[in-house]
Formats: sequence, C-alpha cells, structure tokens
Amino acid sequence: MRVALCQLDPTVGDLEGNAGLILEAAQRASVEGADLAVFSELCLTGYPPKDLLDRHSFVRDQRARLDELAAQLPPELACLVGFVHESAPVLGRRLRNAAALCRGGRVEAVIAKRLLPTYDVFDEDRHFAPGEASEPIEVAGLRVGVTICEDIWNDVDAPIAQRRYPLDPVQELADAGVDLLVNLSASPFTSSKRLARPAMLAEVARRVARPVVFVNQVGGNDDLVFDGDSTLFGADGRTLARLSRFAPDLAVVELETGGVVREGPESDAAAALEALRLGVGDYATKCGFSGAVLGLSGGIDSALTAAIACRALGPEHVLGLALPTRYSSQHSLDDAHTLAANLGMRCRDVSIDAMFQASLDALTPELDALGAAGPGDVTFENIQARLRCVTLMAASNRLGLLLLTTGNKSELAVGYCTLYGDMAGGLAVISDLPKTFVYEVAREFNAQAGREIIPESTLTKPPSAELRPDQKDSDSLPDYATLDAILERHVEQHRTVEEIIADGFDEPMVRRIVGLVRGNEYKRRQMPPGLIVTKKAFGPGRRYPIAQGYRA
Repeated sequence: MRVALCQLDPTVGDLEGNAGLILEAAQRASVEGADLAVFSELCLTGYPPKDLLDRHSFVRDQRARLDELAAQLPPELACLVGFVHESAPVLGRRLRNAAALCRGGRVEAVIAKRLLPTYDVFDEDRHFAPGEASEPIEVAGLRVGVTICEDIWNDVDAPIAQRRYPLDPVQELADAGVDLLVNLSASPFTSSKRLARPAMLAEVARRVARPVVFVNQVGGNDDLVFDGDSTLFGADGRTLARLSRFAPDLAVVELETGGVVREGPESDAAAALEALRLGVGDYATKCGFSGAVLGLSGGIDSALTAAIACRALGPEHVLGLALPTRYSSQHSLDDAHTLAANLGMRCRDVSIDAMFQASLDALTPELDALGAAGPGDVTFENIQARLRCVTLMAASNRLGLLLLTTGNKSELAVGYCTLYGDMAGGLAVISDLPKTFVYEVAREFNAQAGREIIPESTLTKPPSAELRPDQKDSDSLPDYATLDAILERHVEQHRTVEEIIADGFDEPMVRRIVGLVRGNEYKRRQMPPGLIVTKKAFGPGRRYPIAQGYRA
C-alpha cells in the first residue's frame, strides 16, 4: 500500500481555504500513486474550533463543505479527513470529533474519536461526545484501524487505577485483526514532546506489532503551535518515514519500505525557536496583520522577540521603537540599534522623557494629596512603562501593525512586569520561555545565523528594566538560574514549598517566590495570548482562581 501523509496548516473556521488545501494535497497524492491519503484531526475546521462549535451554522456549513469536497476528491483515492460529525445526542452532546472516509465521490464511513482529552489546554468534553468502537476500513486489500489523536495516547502500561481512560482503542483494533493503524492528530508542540511523542508512538507500534501512520497538524492557532512531525513507524517501531517539523509537508510512502525521513531540530532551543517563528508568523497572518511593532530596550528579551519576528515576518515588516527616558543608558540604545542593523529591521528613537516629566508635574501634587509614597513605591516606574505602551499602541494604530510584548516566563511568574505597560499588546511571544532559556534560544539564533546578530553585550550585561537610577533585576529577584529552578518545580512539577526546600533551596526565598506567583495571577490573566512551549504555560492550561484564600 502507498500512503500519503498530508501535513497541512489549516486556519480555524476557514472552511473554503482548508478544503482547498485538502483538495490540492489529495490531487497530488493521487498523481503520485497513493492508495490512502491521511489528513490531520479536524483539518476541515481547523483545530481547536472551540466555541465555534456552539454555532449551528458552523457545524452545518462544515458538513456541507465536506460533502462537496468528497465529490471533488479523486474517486479512486481513499481519503481520511478530520471533521465534526453531528448525530444523536449522548449525555446532551450531539457532536463528535470524527474522521470521514471519502471515496468514490462520497463520504463512505465516519469514525468518531473515543478518548476526549479534558486537561491542560484541552477541553473536548465541553463540546464532543465520545465515539463508539469502530470497524476497520478496507483499503487496497488491507484492514485499516483509524484512531484520532488521544485514542493512541492511552497509557496501558500504568496500573489500572492510574490510567486516565478505561478503554484502549488501539488494542481493540489490534484484536480486531487490523493490518495498519492510522492516527489523525492535532498534537500541539511542547519541548517535552519533542522526543517523548515519537518514542510513545514507536512503542505503540511495537506493542501491537503493526505499522502506525501518524499525521499531525502543523501551524499556529492562537497560543498553540503544532509541529507536524508526521511519521510512519514500522511494526517493529522503526521510523520508516518522517515529514518536516514546523512546516507543511506531504509525502507518499510505501507502507513496507517507507520513504523520506526528514531531520528536525536537534535541541530544545532550536525547536523552541522554530515553534515561536511559526507561531508569530501564523498568528499575524491569520489575524490579518501585515507586520509587527515592538519596543527595543537593548535587553535580551526584546532582542530575541525582534529576531523571531524578523524571521517570521521578514525584517522589512518589523518596526522597533527605542523609548528612552532619563534612566536609559547609552549602551542600551546602542545595543538596540546594533541589533536592528544586524537584523535589517527599522528602528526609531522616540524619547518619552517629556511625557514622563509632564506626568510627574501633573500627578505628583495630586498623588501627594492622596497620601505619601511608602517604601518601595513604584508608581512612577510603572508610569514610564505605561507611557511606552501608549507610544507603541499609537504606532500600532497608525500603521496597522501587531504589537508584540517581550516579557519572559520568569518575570510573568513573579509579577516583575507592569500591567497596562510592558504586558499590554497583541501577542506575548516569549512568555513561556524562562529567562535562562531565553539566553539559550538567543545563542541558538546566533549560531544558526553563523554570526553575531543579537549583540554579545546584550547577552552578557546584567538585566535591567532601567526605570530608576542604576536599576538591576537582581535588586528585586534572586539570580535567574535559582529563580527558574524554583519556578519549574512549583509551576510545572506542582511541587510543594516543603518539597522545593528539601531540594536545598533557601526557605525564605522559596516562600517569597511561591507567594509572588500566587499573588500575581490577576496580572497574568490580563496578558495577551502567549505562545506555548513548555509543559505548563501560563494561560488556558493553568487555570488558577484570582480571588482565593487557600494557603498550604
């Protein structure tokens, strides 16, 4: 059998555009002699469609477009296309996350997803009912078992009490005598999946002694980035074919011998760089922006954000504004302009010091009348950050550019950021990168360029917000290596304060950092969408209440 792995970048809700991508890929697969073309999960609607599924017109229109598409597809080619199937209600839900077998000009069969993820960023149980056990389909004389994403992730090696699901769709299909397992997927990228997902799929193939075809969505949709990495695994778990990561791709491969095996990023930093490049590019284009604007401070965070934006959109479509006040250092301005020149992007100096002085003159007597400033008062530090945002948003409005924010995960975790200031914008590009990882990814960018793009002085100088004289991040925070180690244990591993202290960290510091994380949920809830890279990002996958009184 010849199988086409069709790895596409659909846009959520763009039924015509997505159908066009599917049709084009199917026609190419047919010309190249494929017997079966496999597309990704919900490729017709785009994934995740979220509450578009509450609109009856959307569900109706995508089904009508599927029927039209089935009539247009090459009739001799069997195509598995992800879509939303509507049928009799189960537990009050009438929709199924499904795959349509299109062949001979019609939808010949429908296979519904059985295991619905409802954790982290997933909430499929909100709209979908689980499917029933399906019969294998026959293609080119082989019995094919069809699964959809989560159906193949069931951890059958765990004790029964620890398993997330009581069913094992893969084993059921193996017991039914299938010759091949196919998985239509929309599995988002995280650094932890880079090696774990292919290892898991290879183990599935070995366990049931059948080849596995895994076809994954690629592209960015809001805060999720899908990396593709569609793969054919042999019955012994060997990789027989693999498509690109972070780019649309298609290959027709022989089931027994495989085909092209493309190499992906070799490190977490390289993979994160590709994921963020794809996420920025797709977010901007799918939302209708022609380019981006951001503040260039001369620091590492804005430098990396600018570098990613230039790679994603082209440097001619990225504008940087250096926004100095009396506290800005000349070396920071020099670094900002050096970076812009190295990237080939536009950069302008727009001093906000006059606006800052006007704010001081207007607000100081009014604020003093309300009450004296207490120790550690940051009122006028924050006003500088907010004036920068006013200026950046003015440029965004005038030029129609997407405003990119530049805060990293470490700062957002502890609230070392200004609400309605540096947190305000359209997309938080590096909000899921811990500060120490920001440096790794920045150095990876330079390594890939083969020259110094992000200045070495930016990589080596002490980080500073430059909102008061001689300010350093270390005035307010522990060193970033220590901070990130504590945050990883607390945010990603869900470790308790006592467990973190037991790892050798200073108790007052741990309690202070954890308290800052808990106390700044209200800030993070108001940040723009942030591209997800790690196992546990701030955003839809971490849903803590703002007003809550629990203390361990």
